[in-house]
Amino acid sequence: MNIRLALTGACLAAFALPAQADELRDDVMADMPGLIELYQDLHANPELSFQEFETAKKLAARARALGFEVTEGVGRTGVVAVMRNGDGPTVMLRADMDGLPVIEQTGLPYASRQTAIPASGIETGVMHACGHDTHMAAWIGAAQLLAERKDEWSGTLVMILQPAEETGEGALAMLEDGLYERFPKPDYVLAFHDAAQAPAGFIGYSKGFALANVDSVDVVIPGIGGHGAYPHTTKDPIVIAASIVTRLQTLVSRELNPLDPGVVTVGSFQAGSKHNIISDEARLQITVRSYTDEARKLLLDGIARIARGEALAAGMPEDKLPRVTVQDPYTPSTYNDPDFTDQVMAGLQARFEGRIKEVPSVMGGEDFGQFRRADPDNVQSLIFWVGGVPMATWEASQRGEAELVSLHSPFWAPDAPVVIATATEALTAATLNLMPGNGG
Repeated sequence: MNIRLALTGACLAAFALPAQADELRDDVMADMPGLIELYQDLHANPELSFQEFETAKKLAARARALGFEVTEGVGRTGVVAVMRNGDGPTVMLRADMDGLPVIEQTGLPYASRQTAIPASGIETGVMHACGHDTHMAAWIGAAQLLAERKDEWSGTLVMILQPAEETGEGALAMLEDGLYERFPKPDYVLAFHDAAQAPAGFIGYSKGFALANVDSVDVVIPGIGGHGAYPHTTKDPIVIAASIVTRLQTLVSRELNPLDPGVVTVGSFQAGSKHNIISDEARLQITVRSYTDEARKLLLDGIARIARGEALAAGMPEDKLPRVTVQDPYTPSTYNDPDFTDQVMAGLQARFEGRIKEVPSVMGGEDFGQFRRADPDNVQSLIFWVGGVPMATWEASQRGEAELVSLHSPFWAPDAPVVIATATEALTAATLNLMPGNGG
């Protein structure tokens, strides 16, 4: 996932000012040595999607020691920790656990040297290149603070560790395993994601659609192969596929409402094996991004129609038309309820004065949206960003002296103490604001 933020001078200047000091922030800072030790352990020992066995086990033990009712193995490797504390709303805090099949190149002393075998079957290095290690450390930080402050809030706290965000499968797996039936259903769901295009400690949020539907589409284009010197005896699938690629560009530019964002990107085009052989097959792999269900349907239907039409135009018979497969499940768009977002951010503005800014939505994907989609009439949700770029690097990039790396880069090394401290405080404060105690 990637986010690029435009920050005003006033917003940047706020980073030089002391933020509001209070007991909560003091307690966060007191917990930081232990949280950084945990972070470094998580960073050094990442696990791939649905392989987060040791990660889940060690964090479940910490939650259990804090007094939570803990259930492991939800959605295969997920963890649900519940703390009941009288009458009041139910708030769910989510962190994702999985790393990526990336060989780390940060040079950190606690860099990952782990290897694993993903779905491809090819052994690879594993790295927390998307910052989920900061998410988990802040999750524990918030759990500790909220467990210590039970006299300040009332209601039910549900904290979940979700597997397989990187494959877009983990949230749905937990829901299908009874997350909302076996455990208290949340009124509110909160999460954060570190950002590789914003300075450490910055908090960004979007109202409404924040992240996109993500569809992966495979197109197999049959042809009639033959000798490259005698093309008239063939039906060239490369030419058909090239026409499909070109025509796909009109879906967004000529069919989708210009005010409704969409992306159709052909990421892979594979065909042929030799200079003078016309292949009998070509393959396309396409990523499709949208916000609304209506835009998603238009784009997916359009891909199937264009693939069929170009093959027919090339003279292919009905029994040898392209096969279009949309992978299931897909990652649905993430929608931040506007009123709920305003409520949460208004409660954090004074605490993080000058460090919070509304930012544009992005076309990246996050399966966090599943938690609201499962019951949109009763569950309100918000995911926000916490900047992770070390300030010196950020300032150098603004002077044109450094290039920022993205999430999923083997070089991504966030300013972990600032990310974890900011996110821990924000998650804790937001939860306390949503679940005021009897005297609140």
